[in-house]
Amino acid sequence: MTRLPIKAVIFDWAGTMIDFGCVAPVEAFQAAFAAEGVTLAAESARRDMGLAKLDHVRAILALPDVANAWIDAKGSASSESDALRIYAALEPLMAKAAAEHSELIPGAASVFAQLKAAGVAIGSCTGYTRQMMAPILSRAAQQGYAPDAVICAGETELGRPSPLMIWKMLADLRIWPVKSVVKVDDAVVGIEEGLNAGCWTVGVSASGNGVGPSHAAWRDLSSADRSERNEISARELRAAGAHFVIDTVADLPTVLDQIAAGDARA
Repeated sequence: MTRLPIKAVIFDWAGTMIDFGCVAPVEAFQAAFAAEGVTLAAESARRDMGLAKLDHVRAILALPDVANAWIDAKGSASSESDALRIYAALEPLMAKAAAEHSELIPGAASVFAQLKAAGVAIGSCTGYTRQMMAPILSRAAQQGYAPDAVICAGETELGRPSPLMIWKMLADLRIWPVKSVVKVDDAVVGIEEGLNAGCWTVGVSASGNGVGPSHAAWRDLSSADRSERNEISARELRAAGAHFVIDTVADLPTVLDQIAAGDARA
């Protein structure tokens, strides 16, 4: 890869650089709600993926099926104190699940190395808190991925889809203008975050939350099933406004060359 007129690339974590299928947060949410006597479907856990985790808990509790299940289990509607209790229980569950699903997505380490060699700064934003990220950061570094800056949920006044995490990161990295920055994310809210910040945005469809299976389960699907699921995920990312959509981060270098050439076709 030649030196690009792109100064920084900001990556999401689960479903983008690690944890093919974004499995860890689903497992953690299901465990946290099970402890409350409420069965949480994977689809409900995935619906608002990418939000800061407390906001995500609130969003799940507001889903009609979950709200009804909560009333059945508890006898009354959920409250803010319930959301805070679930979130407190979620922290260690997320850290454990994330550590167990911290394998880099194939191609991630190579893309990181290419970008660093080209002089591009690497940042990362996440809906995980710093506590949740602690085991992930060390495991990612062992596999060859160590971004220059990491901004976690709760470290800015507002989380996604606000642009504040990205703007804080760019200030820390002393990177400007924003149009020289690319945001790469598998979640709709992450694409919205990048657009709100003024970045180029690249959606990741096959490895992310929109498709769901782990890498091993993904390989076991039929070609037709993989294609159908991937297209549904890609369509959602395009509808959110992503400038480009790729299958996995391994496909990013070609898209960056297109961005460098000023080609904004999705």
